[in-house]
Amino acid sequence: MRIVLASGNKGKIKEIKAYCDDSEVVAYSDLIAPFEIVEDGDTYQANALIKAQTIFDSLKEKEENFVVLSDDSGITVPALGNIPGIYSARYAGKGATDKENLYKLIDTLKEKGIHRTPAYYTAAMAIVTNQGAFTVHGWMHGEVIAEASGEGGFGYDPMFIPEGYSETLGDLDKEIKQTFSHRTKALRLAKLVLESL
Repeated sequence: MRIVLASGNKGKIKEIKAYCDDSEVVAYSDLIAPFEIVEDGDTYQANALIKAQTIFDSLKEKEENFVVLSDDSGITVPALGNIPGIYSARYAGKGATDKENLYKLIDTLKEKGIHRTPAYYTAAMAIVTNQGAFTVHGWMHGEVIAEASGEGGFGYDPMFIPEGYSETLGDLDKEIKQTFSHRTKALRLAKLVLESL
Protein backbone atom coordinates (compact mmCIF):
# COMPACT_ATOMS: atom_id res chain seq x y z
CA MET A 1 0.00 0.00 0.00
CA ARG A 2 1.31 3.41 -0.96
CA ILE A 3 1.24 6.19 1.65
CA VAL A 4 0.79 9.62 0.10
CA LEU A 5 1.77 12.54 2.31
CA ALA A 6 -0.46 15.60 2.11
CA SER A 7 2.38 17.99 2.89
CA GLY A 8 4.90 20.19 1.19
CA ASN A 9 6.92 20.69 4.39
CA LYS A 10 10.30 19.06 3.71
CA GLY A 11 11.09 18.58 7.40
CA LYS A 12 7.81 16.76 8.05
CA ILE A 13 8.17 14.64 4.91
CA LYS A 14 11.69 13.58 5.93
CA GLU A 15 10.58 12.62 9.46
CA ILE A 16 7.56 10.64 8.26
CA LYS A 17 9.53 8.82 5.54
CA ALA A 18 12.18 7.85 8.09
CA TYR A 19 9.57 6.45 10.46
CA CYS A 20 7.55 4.60 7.80
CA ASP A 21 10.60 3.10 6.07
CA ASP A 22 8.82 -0.24 5.64
CA SER A 23 6.22 1.32 3.29
CA GLU A 24 6.33 3.21 0.02
CA VAL A 25 5.96 6.84 1.06
CA VAL A 26 5.61 9.67 -1.45
CA ALA A 27 4.75 13.35 -1.20
CA TYR A 28 1.56 14.24 -3.04
CA SER A 29 3.57 16.75 -5.09
CA ASP A 30 5.40 13.78 -6.67
CA LEU A 31 2.08 12.66 -8.16
CA ILE A 32 0.23 15.89 -8.99
CA ALA A 33 1.11 19.56 -9.27
CA PRO A 34 1.27 21.22 -5.83
CA PHE A 35 -1.65 23.48 -4.99
CA GLU A 36 -2.75 25.54 -2.03
CA ILE A 37 -5.11 23.89 0.44
CA VAL A 38 -7.16 26.29 2.55
CA GLU A 39 -6.73 25.16 6.15
CA ASP A 40 -9.67 26.93 7.78
CA GLY A 41 -10.37 24.47 10.59
CA ASP A 42 -10.23 25.62 14.20
CA THR A 43 -8.28 22.62 15.50
CA TYR A 44 -5.22 20.63 14.43
CA GLN A 45 -7.50 17.65 13.83
CA ALA A 46 -9.82 19.63 11.54
CA ASN A 47 -6.93 20.99 9.48
CA ALA A 48 -5.28 17.56 9.17
CA LEU A 49 -8.58 16.12 7.90
CA ILE A 50 -9.05 18.96 5.40
CA LYS A 51 -5.59 18.35 3.92
CA ALA A 52 -5.88 14.56 3.77
CA GLN A 53 -9.39 14.55 2.30
CA THR A 54 -8.50 17.19 -0.30
CA ILE A 55 -5.49 15.20 -1.53
CA PHE A 56 -7.42 11.90 -1.44
CA ASP A 57 -10.20 13.41 -3.57
CA SER A 58 -7.62 14.78 -6.01
CA LEU A 59 -5.94 11.38 -6.46
CA LYS A 60 -8.72 8.81 -6.26
CA GLU A 61 -9.37 8.84 -10.03
CA LYS A 62 -5.65 8.36 -10.81
CA GLU A 63 -4.30 6.09 -8.08
CA GLU A 64 -5.21 2.68 -6.66
CA ASN A 65 -4.42 1.02 -3.35
CA PHE A 66 -3.25 4.14 -1.54
CA VAL A 67 -3.93 6.06 1.64
CA VAL A 68 -3.34 9.72 2.34
CA LEU A 69 -1.60 10.73 5.55
CA SER A 70 -1.53 14.33 6.69
CA ASP A 71 -0.15 16.05 9.73
CA ASP A 72 -1.14 19.34 11.28
CA SER A 73 1.10 20.36 14.10
CA GLY A 74 2.32 23.31 16.06
CA ILE A 75 3.58 24.68 19.32
CA THR A 76 1.56 26.16 22.18
CA VAL A 77 2.89 28.54 24.84
CA PRO A 78 0.35 28.83 27.69
CA ALA A 79 2.06 31.93 29.18
CA LEU A 80 1.34 33.78 25.93
CA GLY A 81 -2.35 32.87 25.85
CA ASN A 82 -1.79 29.54 24.04
CA ILE A 83 -0.25 31.06 20.91
CA PRO A 84 0.78 30.36 18.20
CA GLY A 85 -1.17 27.06 18.29
CA ILE A 86 -2.84 26.15 14.99
CA TYR A 87 -1.28 29.28 13.48
CA SER A 88 2.30 28.06 14.13
CA ALA A 89 3.17 27.70 10.41
CA ARG A 90 2.01 31.24 9.65
CA TYR A 91 2.67 32.99 12.95
CA ALA A 92 4.86 35.64 11.29
CA GLY A 93 2.38 35.99 8.40
CA LYS A 94 1.19 34.00 5.42
CA GLY A 95 4.14 32.47 3.58
CA ALA A 96 6.50 33.06 6.53
CA THR A 97 9.62 30.91 6.73
CA ASP A 98 10.44 28.67 9.68
CA LYS A 99 13.09 31.15 10.75
CA GLU A 100 10.69 34.12 10.61
CA ASN A 101 8.15 32.25 12.75
CA LEU A 102 10.85 31.17 15.20
CA TYR A 103 12.20 34.68 15.72
CA LYS A 104 8.75 36.23 16.02
CA LEU A 105 7.98 33.86 18.90
CA ILE A 106 11.36 34.62 20.49
CA ASP A 107 10.65 38.36 20.17
CA THR A 108 7.20 37.91 21.69
CA LEU A 109 8.71 36.16 24.72
CA LYS A 110 11.28 38.94 25.10
CA GLU A 111 8.58 41.62 24.87
CA LYS A 112 6.77 39.94 27.78
CA GLY A 113 10.00 39.62 29.77
CA ILE A 114 9.85 35.82 29.64
CA HIS A 115 13.17 33.99 29.30
CA ARG A 116 11.88 30.43 29.79
CA THR A 117 8.39 28.98 30.14
CA PRO A 118 6.46 25.71 29.67
CA ALA A 119 5.27 24.85 26.16
CA TYR A 120 4.16 21.82 24.19
CA TYR A 121 3.97 20.55 20.64
CA THR A 122 0.83 18.90 19.25
CA ALA A 123 0.62 16.69 16.17
CA ALA A 124 -2.71 15.60 14.72
CA MET A 125 -2.56 13.02 11.94
CA ALA A 126 -5.37 12.21 9.57
CA ILE A 127 -5.56 9.05 7.49
CA VAL A 128 -8.04 9.00 4.61
CA THR A 129 -8.76 5.78 2.73
CA ASN A 130 -11.57 4.18 0.78
CA GLN A 131 -12.74 2.86 4.13
CA GLY A 132 -13.12 6.26 5.75
CA ALA A 133 -11.18 8.90 7.68
CA PHE A 134 -9.29 8.39 10.94
CA THR A 135 -7.32 10.72 13.24
CA VAL A 136 -4.74 10.31 15.99
CA HIS A 137 -2.77 12.74 18.17
CA GLY A 138 0.65 12.99 19.80
CA TRP A 139 2.14 15.52 22.21
CA MET A 140 5.62 16.54 23.38
CA HIS A 141 6.02 18.69 26.49
CA GLY A 142 8.91 20.88 27.56
CA GLU A 143 9.88 24.54 27.67
CA VAL A 144 10.66 27.32 25.24
CA ILE A 145 13.51 29.79 25.72
CA ALA A 146 13.84 33.31 24.37
CA GLU A 147 16.78 32.46 22.10
CA ALA A 148 17.66 30.06 19.32
CA SER A 149 20.22 27.35 19.95
CA GLY A 150 21.40 24.74 17.45
CA GLU A 151 20.93 24.14 13.75
CA GLY A 152 19.08 20.84 13.94
CA GLY A 153 15.39 20.14 13.49
CA PHE A 154 13.06 22.66 11.92
CA GLY A 155 10.31 25.08 12.90
CA TYR A 156 10.54 26.08 16.56
CA ASP A 157 12.99 23.29 17.48
CA PRO A 158 15.96 25.63 18.20
CA MET A 159 14.01 27.25 21.07
CA PHE A 160 12.29 24.14 22.50
CA ILE A 161 13.82 22.10 25.33
CA PRO A 162 11.98 18.78 25.74
CA GLU A 163 11.12 17.42 29.18
CA GLY A 164 14.05 15.56 30.70
CA TYR A 165 16.69 17.34 28.60
CA SER A 166 18.84 20.45 29.03
CA GLU A 167 19.40 21.16 25.32
CA THR A 168 17.04 22.35 22.62
CA LEU A 169 15.83 20.12 19.80
CA GLY A 170 18.11 22.24 17.62
CA ASP A 171 21.09 20.96 19.62
CA LEU A 172 20.02 17.35 20.12
CA ASP A 173 20.66 14.64 17.52
CA LYS A 174 17.62 14.10 15.30
CA GLU A 175 17.65 10.41 16.26
CA ILE A 176 16.95 11.42 19.88
CA LYS A 177 14.00 13.62 18.86
CA GLN A 178 12.56 10.81 16.75
CA THR A 179 12.23 8.57 19.80
CA PHE A 180 9.74 10.81 21.66
CA SER A 181 8.52 13.66 19.45
CA HIS A 182 4.84 14.57 19.09
CA ARG A 183 4.98 13.41 15.46
CA THR A 184 6.57 10.07 16.39
CA LYS A 185 3.87 9.45 19.01
CA ALA A 186 1.14 10.25 16.47
CA LEU A 187 2.86 8.10 13.82
CA ARG A 188 2.94 5.10 16.17
CA LEU A 189 -0.83 5.33 16.50
CA ALA A 190 -1.28 6.02 12.77
CA LYS A 191 0.66 2.83 11.97
CA LEU A 192 -1.73 0.84 14.15
CA VAL A 193 -4.63 2.29 12.17
CA LEU A 194 -2.90 1.51 8.86
CA GLU A 195 -2.17 -2.06 9.94
CA SER A 196 -5.82 -2.59 10.83
CA LEU A 197 -7.09 -1.56 7.39
